[in-house]
Amino acid sequence: MATPQTVIRPEYDEPLEQAPSSWRAILEIVQALALAVVISVVLNLFVVQVTEVRQRSMEDTLHQNDRVLVSKLDYRFGAPQRGDIVVFNPPIDSSIPYVKRVVALGGETIDLRNGHVFVNDRPIEFPETRGLQTQPQAPRITYPFRVPEGDIFVLGDNRTQSSDSRTFGSVPVTNIIGKVILRFWPPDRLVFFAW
Repeated sequence: MATPQTVIRPEYDEPLEQAPSSWRAILEIVQALALAVVISVVLNLFVVQVTEVRQRSMEDTLHQNDRVLVSKLDYRFGAPQRGDIVVFNPPIDSSIPYVKRVVALGGETIDLRNGHVFVNDRPIEFPETRGLQTQPQAPRITYPFRVPEGDIFVLGDNRTQSSDSRTFGSVPVTNIIGKVILRFWPPDRLVFFAW
């Protein structure tokens, strides 16, 4: 007849060992997600953001519902340049940012004559521009118009369908959210812009 043996149990049972391991795994996942959220927020606030084009004013360069990547770093290290496509908060009451092309810089004089754009008496055109004529839009903006220092003058590429500086005047550089560097949606129209 066998005698009962004393069973020596380890300090912990196997199920107890698995429980802390499960919690550790969950904690690691939560930490990784929190870090991803923080990185995403920091990138969105200071580096790049995704913006949906909501107007038709930049056709054919950008179409309504296109998605673009906007660099927020460019103008922290340099000034806007003529030809840049920028996203900005317009100096009018609007709940959405605008996307336009920089045509004139602070200190420059812009004129609209015979449907053409002149900056400092030189004709300025971009191959992407649509519309036969670039006409004034608001009587309060008179031409020639001198762009104040620290401002930019913007126009949409689709000149006949664009509400731009011809309507609301120049835009303070401080209103710029960033520079469009990439159109990534729809995928068949993927294009990098000058960066």
